[in-house]
Amino acid sequence: MTVEGAQTRVTRRRLRTRANLLDAAFAVFAAKGFGRVSIEEVCEAAGYSRGAFYSNFATLDELFFALCRQRAELIADQVAEALGLDGPDLDVPAAVDRVTEVLLLDLDWLLVKTDFLVHAARRPDVARTLLEHRARLRGAIADRLARARGRAALPAVLGDPGGAAHAVVAAYDGVTTQLLLDKDVEGARAWLGQLLTALLTDGSGNTAP
Repeated sequence: MTVEGAQTRVTRRRLRTRANLLDAAFAVFAAKGFGRVSIEEVCEAAGYSRGAFYSNFATLDELFFALCRQRAELIADQVAEALGLDGPDLDVPAAVDRVTEVLLLDLDWLLVKTDFLVHAARRPDVARTLLEHRARLRGAIADRLARARGRAALPAVLGDPGGAAHAVVAAYDGVTTQLLLDKDVEGARAWLGQLLTALLTDGSGNTAP
């Protein structure tokens, strides 16, 4: 085997180890709560040593942010795909229907995210990093709204696309908080659709003039 081939093999193994640690951590966080899980428990669930953990992550916070990045990218991709089907002239009501149909509403993820939100609220350094992750998600939404023309005029109360993106994420946060309590995923999708339609249009399903 060539040196290049050996390096490729090591890289693939490292990526597989990292992915397995993330999957195991997610399952353990969801079952026990982020603040109640140790590095040893994550390693045990994944079937790896502490050395394998520390070769990929410095802390559980860093591991969580890797999970957060995965979910943020998934949600941004879902939103971008749903909003991108109309071309430059965005049909907001139809796009909202598509977004709410595909958007990630995973109860385990919401539990983990909520646990970590409480953790971050008490640690300013962690909170800053979490805010950066959330800002990237809002930026992806704002970018698509900014590039839309014609039928995508936003209500004046929202201001620019950045304001609209803040409102969209706030609506998602509110609906998912209720979802944590009542576990009604279909109800959450319907309510989110109504909220987003009201936010991004004049409330009747027609975009603002």
